[in-house]
Amino acid sequence: MALFRYSAIDGAGQLATGEMDAANEAEVVARLRRQGHIPMRAQPAAAVSRLGGLLQLELGRSSLRRQDVAELTGELSIMLTAGQDLDHALRFLVETAAAPRVARVVGQIRDSVRDGGALATAMSRHPGSFSRMYIGLVRAGEAGGTLAPTLAHLATLLERERALASTIASAMIYPIILVVVALGSITLLLTEVLPQFLPLFAQNGVALPRPTQMLVAMGDAVSSYGLYALAALVALVAAIRQALRRPGPRLLADSTILRLPVIGRLAREILAARFSRTLGTLMLNGVPLIAALGIVRDALGNLAGVAAVDAATVSAKGGGGLSRPLSESGIFPLRMIYLLRLGEETAQLGAMSLRAAEVHEAQARAGVQRVVALLVPAITILMGAAIAGIVSSLLLAMLSLNDLAN
Repeated sequence: MALFRYSAIDGAGQLATGEMDAANEAEVVARLRRQGHIPMRAQPAAAVSRLGGLLQLELGRSSLRRQDVAELTGELSIMLTAGQDLDHALRFLVETAAAPRVARVVGQIRDSVRDGGALATAMSRHPGSFSRMYIGLVRAGEAGGTLAPTLAHLATLLERERALASTIASAMIYPIILVVVALGSITLLLTEVLPQFLPLFAQNGVALPRPTQMLVAMGDAVSSYGLYALAALVALVAAIRQALRRPGPRLLADSTILRLPVIGRLAREILAARFSRTLGTLMLNGVPLIAALGIVRDALGNLAGVAAVDAATVSAKGGGGLSRPLSESGIFPLRMIYLLRLGEETAQLGAMSLRAAEVHEAQARAGVQRVVALLVPAITILMGAAIAGIVSSLLLAMLSLNDLAN
């Protein structure tokens, strides 16, 4: 048994906090539900105290992370659905915040709301924490009196985006580690192992075979200029990143990525999933099409996609629809275009956009698995070939020395 601290909403709609001995978090949640409570948070008391000290290191951070925004959005929607007013719900978020920066930002939002401001207006004063899409949805929810369902949809959207990004990041960890290990192994062989054999040949006056001489030269170059090359690489990456902040080079890079053989297809699936998920969520929560497209373009993160959305916006303003200009751009997959056209024809554009998002999110996850399935064997083969070449050169040199001895 362990001690758990919990927060919940009781049957009267009031906030209840306390401690409970249980085997795990699931048992705490089950007990609270049997008591007629709505569980909000349950975690080991020891973990809470340890986190309290660690989170003091983040006092200097002013904006919220995506995970912070997703968590507070879900908790706020649960409390509003349970009948809590907005002020009490925000107070609960301040009192139970897991990090000082979260308490600080939510506290400022609560102060603005208590002064008579709208929630969307208060959140717009923190652009580093809440995106235009987020603020637009909250504003639409407040205007339509559907703030709680809107926040629930937002929490789902943020969680899906986080899950997709987490899938991509997790899948790339192994290939990256493999590349680092491969480069480290080759560098170690060239700079540490290979030089150990050179005195044998010098003492016997034997000339190294040509392949071995090439490896020795490479090892000398790595030892002498490796740090300089690394510094030059870092400077090159920084220069490229600086150049990509300009519209021209960024548009060229984004367009090139979308047209690459394997990576391009994956990038188009991710772009389609982001476009359709954001558009569908906005429209189902009452945001007009033109305003929704203005928010979507800022959420894409790809200038080629932004140009396609701009063309679609012009067409929509003239009554021409979205599917045709998006299809002419050649960027988005045909499956998304077809579903959007079907949504336009049946007056269910929001619902069909979300359906397209589900399809392309699944395609994106499958695409990531395919890329990893190609990368891992390719890196393994290249690493094995490089190491085999170095070892073969060493064996060739040792055989030549053995022939001389015989």
